[in-house]
Amino acid sequence: MSTIVITGGKVITMDPANPAADAVAVRDGRVLAVGREPEVLAAAGPGAEVVLAGGRSVLPGFIDPHNHLLSTAESLVAVDARYPGVGSAQDLVARIAAEAARTPAGQWIRAYGMDDAKFPGGRPTRRQLDEATTDHPVIVYHVSGHQAVVNSAALAWRGIGEDVADPAGGAFVRDEGGRLTGMVLDSAMELLLPVAVDIGCHGPNFHVDLPREQLRSWLEMSAEPYLKAGVTTVCDPQVSRRELEIYRSAWDAGTLPVRTVVMPLSHMLDELTSIGLAGPFGDDRLRFGAMKFYCDGTLLGGTAMFDEPYGDDFTGTLYHRPEELVDLVRRAASAGWQVGVHTQGDRAMGYTLDALKAAVAVSGDDARPRIEHCGHPTPAQVREFASLGVIPVNQPNFLYDSGTDFVRRLGDRRAHRLQPMREELDAGLRPVLSSDSFVSSLRPMETVSNAVRRRTREGGPIGAEQAVTLEEALRAHTVDAAYALRMEDVIGSLAPGKLADVVVLDADVRSLPADELSGVDAWLTMLGGRIAYRSGRAASEV
Repeated sequence: MSTIVITGGKVITMDPANPAADAVAVRDGRVLAVGREPEVLAAAGPGAEVVLAGGRSVLPGFIDPHNHLLSTAESLVAVDARYPGVGSAQDLVARIAAEAARTPAGQWIRAYGMDDAKFPGGRPTRRQLDEATTDHPVIVYHVSGHQAVVNSAALAWRGIGEDVADPAGGAFVRDEGGRLTGMVLDSAMELLLPVAVDIGCHGPNFHVDLPREQLRSWLEMSAEPYLKAGVTTVCDPQVSRRELEIYRSAWDAGTLPVRTVVMPLSHMLDELTSIGLAGPFGDDRLRFGAMKFYCDGTLLGGTAMFDEPYGDDFTGTLYHRPEELVDLVRRAASAGWQVGVHTQGDRAMGYTLDALKAAVAVSGDDARPRIEHCGHPTPAQVREFASLGVIPVNQPNFLYDSGTDFVRRLGDRRAHRLQPMREELDAGLRPVLSSDSFVSSLRPMETVSNAVRRRTREGGPIGAEQAVTLEEALRAHTVDAAYALRMEDVIGSLAPGKLADVVVLDADVRSLPADELSGVDAWLTMLGGRIAYRSGRAASEV
C-alpha cells in the first residue's frame, strides 16, 4: 500500500500528547507520522502521494457507537415518512398510495420515520392507511423504531383480530370502543411483522424477514452515505442472528462498508454463553462488543417510564420486571460481557442502575457499562454514574427533531434536563455522541451541531445549560466513542501506529458559526489507509 500524506489542513488529532498538527502520513493501513509538515514529509519519504487539504479540518474518522447500520440500509430504500416531508396523516396516505401504485399486489410496503407527534389530529389509523391500499400489507415505522402503524391487510396477514392480547412489554392500541387502531407498541411488533428471528420481550422487533441477497446488496449500497458523512466505524446496538449473518457475509467478501461492532441482543445470552463467547471478539473490521438490554420504551413514542406520567397520561412500559433485568445483566457480566442498557425515563434509570451495580460487582475494574440514550437521569443518578464508570450514549439529534414535543409533553423542568451532557462531563464521565440511525440522521456533524447548539427544529432552546463545546463534541464522537467500544488503542485519534481512519471535512469547523456546523460533510474519507471517498466521486470510483 502506498504512502499518503495529508497536509495543508487544520489537524485535530484527539491525541492529548500531540493535540494539533500540520500534516498526517499513513502507510500500510496505519498512521505513520503526525506533526509539522517538514518532519511528516521526511518520514513519508520520496514518492508519497500528497493530498492538499486546503485549510480544511482533518480528524480521525467519526465513530458512531449507536447506529443500526443494516436497518439504516433498509430504510434508505424504503418509503421516507420523515417530517417535514410527511407532516400529517394525509401526507402519509399519499406517499403510501404512490408506492402501492408501483408495487405488485400482495407485497409488503414499508415506510420509516413517521413522527405522529407532529401530525394534526395525532396518530394515524389502519383505516386511514386502508385508503392508500387494501391490496398490500403496509407497515409504517415510528421515528423511534419502537412502534409502528399498519393497515388492515397487515393485521389479516398475521391473523390478528380484535381479541388479540397485549404481550409483555408491549401493546396494541385500541380506540374508545376497544377496536384495534393499527398502532402497535414495543414488543407487540413481534406479533405483527414477518420477522426473521424471535426475540421475545427483549426489545422491539424490526428484524424483518427479507432475502439475504437483498439485505447484503442494501448494506453494500450504504457505503456512500456513511463515507460521505465521514463515518468510519459504527456499533450496531441491536444484533440478532439475522444481522450477524449479513455482516459476516459482507466481511468475508470484503464489502462491509465501515468497521462494524455488533451488540448482540440479550435474547442471545444463553446461546452465546453456552459456547463460551463474549465480546470483545473478532478483528478490526467486524467484532463483538457489549451485549444489549432494554429497560423501558421510547421517549419519542410515549413509552419511557418516569416517576410522574407525562404527555397524554403516558405511564411507560418495561420490557422486564426490575428483578429480571438485574438477573439478566448480572449473568451477562459474569459471562464476560460489557453491558449496555436502553434507558429513557428517571424511574427506569433507577432500575437500570440496580442492574449495572450488579454487573460492575462481577466485572472487575474496567466494566465500562453503557446506558443507551440515557434520556432523563436525575442529578443523583448522574452522581451514581460516576461511581460506576457509566458511559452515557447520547443522541442530541432527538432534541433538535422533537425538542418542542418534549417540552410540551414533559414540561420545562424535565425537558430541559434531557441528555444532560454538560452535567455528565462535569461529573468526570466520558459521555459519547451517536446518531441512533435509522431513527435520526447518520451524519456526525449534525449530531455535533445539535450537542453544541441545544436548539429545537423550531429554533427554541432545549436545555441550553447542557450544551458542550465543539472540541468536547468532536471528542465524544471520536476517541471517547472508541473508548466506549474498547477500541481506543487502535482508532479514535491520529497517532502513529493507530489504524489510518481519517476524515478531511469540507470546512474548517473551528472557524464556522455553530449554526453552520450541521451542513458539514466529508471532503475526503480514508478507511484503513485507503481513500474510500472523495467529494465529487462515488465511493465505487475511488
